[in-house]
Amino acid sequence: MGFKIAIVGATGNVGREMLDILAERGFPADTVVPLASRRSIGREVSFGDKTLKVKALDDYDFSDTDIALMSAGGETSKLWSPKIGKQGCVVIDNSSAFRYDADVPLIVPEVNADAVTGFTKKNIIANPNCSTAQLVVALKPLHDHAKIKRVVVSTYQSVSGAGKDGMDELFDQTKAIYVSDPVEPKKFTKRIAFNVIPHIDVFMEDGYTKEEWKVVAETKKMLDKSIKVTCTAVRVPVFIGHSEAVNIEFENPITADEARSILREAPGCLVIDKRENGGYMTPHECAGEDATYISRIREDSTVENGLNMWVVSDNLRKGAALNTVQIAELLVNRGLIKPKAQAA
Repeated sequence: MGFKIAIVGATGNVGREMLDILAERGFPADTVVPLASRRSIGREVSFGDKTLKVKALDDYDFSDTDIALMSAGGETSKLWSPKIGKQGCVVIDNSSAFRYDADVPLIVPEVNADAVTGFTKKNIIANPNCSTAQLVVALKPLHDHAKIKRVVVSTYQSVSGAGKDGMDELFDQTKAIYVSDPVEPKKFTKRIAFNVIPHIDVFMEDGYTKEEWKVVAETKKMLDKSIKVTCTAVRVPVFIGHSEAVNIEFENPITADEARSILREAPGCLVIDKRENGGYMTPHECAGEDATYISRIREDSTVENGLNMWVVSDNLRKGAALNTVQIAELLVNRGLIKPKAQAA
């Protein structure tokens, strides 16, 4: 007897990716139900070799559903996740709505799988920010070996992190520039085509943006609250794939060769690090892949026990849909959840 899974926000970029990944990985689901707003009723989405029709979230009864994968934005999650959880359905939420709730575990399975048991308090598990997910996958094995003191990260985030509207804006602006049409920013604050924008999410009082704050807060929650983290988040004209330049200061000595060996053995990591032309990964190459790729590993001579590295991952997969499905697999594999139909 398999599980009954609902995908909330099934017509969006991440929702569709969730459906694809569930099928690719052979998740033990007997029934998969795509849900969205009323305006999407009847739209078709693909699940493996099947075509499913979207149902309305407003009318759906979750009482016989085992897991809801939620990717419909923070406001929808705030309204629906507690209601769904009270019906005995475990919510794995891709938004930021519950990430900083002390009663909701924030999980990257390669990093803090044991914390998942805390889900029983609210029946909600939070998926981290896309840029944080790939960062902590790369940091965790190094932290275990040499204990990280401080991290300085600059992100180069693709437009897909802003949803379909962000991808459409890059495409439309690029076309407009080639034919000398006027370019009007809509989704972004400035032109994104052939440009970079050092601004993601809203500004906070201290001058950091909310996106930068998320990286700091989530890294501390999942990895170690004593680590000092600072971030600059930048939007770049790339469709899919987030990149990060990461500078790390450790308490204990660690060489670039040691870091390379540790990361080669670490779950979720792939090291592509040749000191030659093209001997590194770029976001273009990581699109559609599950791994977090690490390149340009080198020692930082300006601080004691310092390293630099380049981290790249598909933000729609490891940064969102894949990590969500991996959390669901974690629940199943550890026997923390059983199909309701079987229990009945």
